[in-house]
Amino acid sequence: MALDVPLKSRQTKFMSSVEKKHAAQAKGEAEPGGNDQPVALAALTKSDTLVEAAKAALQRGKALEAISLSHQALIADPLHRDGLYMLAVAQRFGKQISDALVTLSRLLQADPTYGRGYQERGHCLRDAGREGEALAAYQDAVAHNGALLASWRMLAHMYGKAGRVEPEKQALAQCAYLDSLPPQLQAVASFIHENRLLKAEKLCRAYLQKHGHHTEAMRLLAEIGMKFNAYDDAEFLLESCIVVEPENTNAHFDLVNVLHKRQKFGEALRQAASLRAKAPGKSQFDLLYATENLAVGNFDEALAIYHEQLAEMPNNPNLHLTLGHALKTTGKQAEAIGAYSQAHRVRPDFGDAYWSLANLKTYRFDAEVVAQMRALEAAETTDLADRFHLCFALGKALEDAGEYAGSFMYYERGNRLKRDQVKYDWRKLEAEIHLQRQHVTSELFSSLHGAGNDQVDPIFIVGLPRSGSTLLEQILASHSMVEGTMELPDILALAHKLDGRRRVDEEARYPGNLGEIAPEEFAKFGADYIRDTRIHRKLGTPRFVDKMPNNFRHVGLIHLILPNAKIVDARRGAMGCCFSGFKQLFAEGQEFTYGLEEIGHYYRDYVALMDHWHAVLPGKILPMRYEDVVADTETQVRRLLEFCRLPFEAACLNFHQTERAVRTASSEQVRQPIFTSGLDQWEHFAPYLGPLRDVLGPALANT
Repeated sequence: MALDVPLKSRQTKFMSSVEKKHAAQAKGEAEPGGNDQPVALAALTKSDTLVEAAKAALQRGKALEAISLSHQALIADPLHRDGLYMLAVAQRFGKQISDALVTLSRLLQADPTYGRGYQERGHCLRDAGREGEALAAYQDAVAHNGALLASWRMLAHMYGKAGRVEPEKQALAQCAYLDSLPPQLQAVASFIHENRLLKAEKLCRAYLQKHGHHTEAMRLLAEIGMKFNAYDDAEFLLESCIVVEPENTNAHFDLVNVLHKRQKFGEALRQAASLRAKAPGKSQFDLLYATENLAVGNFDEALAIYHEQLAEMPNNPNLHLTLGHALKTTGKQAEAIGAYSQAHRVRPDFGDAYWSLANLKTYRFDAEVVAQMRALEAAETTDLADRFHLCFALGKALEDAGEYAGSFMYYERGNRLKRDQVKYDWRKLEAEIHLQRQHVTSELFSSLHGAGNDQVDPIFIVGLPRSGSTLLEQILASHSMVEGTMELPDILALAHKLDGRRRVDEEARYPGNLGEIAPEEFAKFGADYIRDTRIHRKLGTPRFVDKMPNNFRHVGLIHLILPNAKIVDARRGAMGCCFSGFKQLFAEGQEFTYGLEEIGHYYRDYVALMDHWHAVLPGKILPMRYEDVVADTETQVRRLLEFCRLPFEAACLNFHQTERAVRTASSEQVRQPIFTSGLDQWEHFAPYLGPLRDVLGPALANT
């Protein structure tokens, strides 16, 4: 067929690019399973050989021999993941359940994200007659690895036994999907979930070479591409799936999500509409269409769909939650509270529903609900995601009640659970900040003077989350000439594009390559930004706000592509800002907030880089301190408007009366007048914040 040559060519190009990215790891890759990280080949080979021998012994029914071989593998490498896993499996088959559970504790302490470890724990607890704990373990297993068929089967059985109809349906659907896959692709799906992407890519490539345009293999390959942020290749592969198999709704669904990730919101909406037309009445596609309407600001359309779906599925907790989010964004707080409350009434252990209420910042839980949340958080059957959502909600509830010791205990527990999940390393950002300071200098700006697009439309607000940036956005959006949009990802996407694909251990190309780019390219980048963000501009105002806080890492790039854009540095005192971030559970990203030391390092790096930008771009960035805005609002508002070259308007002082969609955690706070009660809230927790203060140092901690 006509598609053959270009599709195969593009597949080869994509797969070789992924392979190149990991070429340095290939020789040291563990088989049957490490984490695709380079390790010493000699130790790896010894441990792996013993594990393979243990596996073979177990297949022959020799459990005691498998136990012995696994122990030998662990002598060579005590934290060898497959060695610990095989030992636990062999111990279970040898009826040594208590020993197996001890081994699994070691395994999951070493790798808290290993889904197979939770699955094996579920099997052990099931065999020990501890069904409640087994259910929780299977839930943790599929949360970390959604391709574990055995766990889904056990969940379907347990949910059915308990009369939990909707969870049973979901588990059975997942079983049916995994059962439909060839064994090789089942393995690919599992490797993807375990982040063993080189293994997944190799196996998927081999399958495609043998079976041609197998759409599910192509779809899985696209998923691997998304893991590498190779969204362009993923988009192509998914488009190709639809060409080969036009009625493949799974590929079409994934294509919409890729387009959304690439910030092609208009095209994502069009594709969502097309998918919806393929299968009229399918709620999953109706809800995807509603989500894409939300992304472009069509709130009425989205809300209408949510209400239609709730009429059909009144007991769907996720739907009530999603409706609540949309209502919150549009300022309908009372209705949002009703939706969130109904979500946890429908499913009492729905942690996200409680956190969404707490995240309104103005909602107060009564004592009965707090007691219910405590019991749910302590229950063995509560899964991981619900548990850390409940922890953050309890932290907020107890803080509001003045129980600061208990509040911090829950905040710390929730953060620890999230930290184990995201595995953030603050040293990576420190290295990134160093490269910006090293390469993006006054000399670079002088050599590229006159480059970039001369549009003045955007006003960038940069800083840290919870620094007062939403307040500044709301003030500006209250001006007749300015529209508030959202935290736009376009600058971050451009920076990623300039960095290109590279191996994990390869030095970053960006920002060191900025001096190699032709001046006219910067003008094109600026024009692209103006064009691509236009979909978020509904009011036709000449100016708009982009308040993506992480853009502080790319101020130099912003200046090069849009030299006339205004940049505002939203700053808040270190202890208040950091602790406010620590007690916030973000929907995605901001992994640095889940530890006091981690967030302290991030704040230090932020200050160092902003000092650099102020030095190399004197007068181009306006520092706005949150505490000053609260203390003397009018003076600071006038200062902000003057910097942005906007005439003063009284509406900017009455910002809380401005009706607009606000998507951040501060949405309800900026719909109220300025208040000072939140300035020093961190001081209630001062006895517990020593690690943060130590990392910040006295100079920053006292700001």
